[in-house]
Amino acid sequence: MTPASTPTPATQSSVAVPFPDARPNGYEWLDDEPAFDPERHLALTEPDDVIMLADLGYGRTDIAGKATAIAISSPFRILSDEGAVQMLATARRLRPFCRRADVRIENMVRGGVYRSRWLRDLCLSAEVANHLSAIYGADVAPHPMGLHLGHLNYEPSDINTAVDKWHHDTLPLDYVMTVTDPTITPGGRFEYFVGTKAEAAALKAAGERPPADRVVAPGLPGSGWAVAMHGDMVVHRGGPLTAQAERITMVNGYVSLDPDVDMQSRMVDLLAVDDRELLFYEWSRYVAWRSRNRLQSVIDSIGFGVSAAEAASRLQAAISDVAEAAEQMPSDGTAIDHYE
Repeated sequence: MTPASTPTPATQSSVAVPFPDARPNGYEWLDDEPAFDPERHLALTEPDDVIMLADLGYGRTDIAGKATAIAISSPFRILSDEGAVQMLATARRLRPFCRRADVRIENMVRGGVYRSRWLRDLCLSAEVANHLSAIYGADVAPHPMGLHLGHLNYEPSDINTAVDKWHHDTLPLDYVMTVTDPTITPGGRFEYFVGTKAEAAALKAAGERPPADRVVAPGLPGSGWAVAMHGDMVVHRGGPLTAQAERITMVNGYVSLDPDVDMQSRMVDLLAVDDRELLFYEWSRYVAWRSRNRLQSVIDSIGFGVSAAEAASRLQAAISDVAEAAEQMPSDGTAIDHYE
């Protein structure tokens, strides 16, 4: 456990890929929404501490190339009381757009940022992105894919079913924020495994789940509170309810602005859950942004006398995300992976 003040200070975050002005077919704005106002709707606080990837058991080679060495923070506040009320009202208005396209989560809404201007502007907030940059000790920006902004999870119909099974995320960085008040919700705790993805996979292969003595529930103290997480590296879940109740969380995604770090995304998994009209558009822009930045790095740093092998290797690395996307897009995809 490391004090939250120790990560390397980050500079002001910027936009990775501008959010589109147009909306996909079938997506209409909610009416009568207030404008998002960071002065009224945010109440950002610092986490007391952060857990490092090394604390979970990851080795130096596991961490190399990742967006940050941070694993997960303790709870911190994002929304003011007024912001939390509006977030809950927005989530309730978006509930009719729930879909179950995967066995891992029964009720979720994706693409809500194309329906709610308030949610869109919260998720794109520079104030929040800068706050996350300071926590991660790395320059981050809201995820270029709108599908990874403002993801909403709702309670399942069966209280014996976990809200979301043990898994790691399909994107590198995010925060998990409580929308309903967890202090009055019966069960449904956000939990994470003090261990690595490899350990979680080994437990699954043995027909087991993360043992209770290696599971942490951060104890989010109210609506509008969150933990910042290295989603691709931390195995976590939304636990089952103990009685039927409304239970909503919101997940907002971020990416490192350093083009040389690993993408840390399982894009092919999204073929099983997302609207194809959004997915192929956003996926293309995301990988094009990464490869453009990596190609610019080649332009800026390659020198006279570079060997054919090194030049070819650097060019292939620069466009690897684009090549992988072009290969994966025509496939049917698979169900989103999990550890149960």
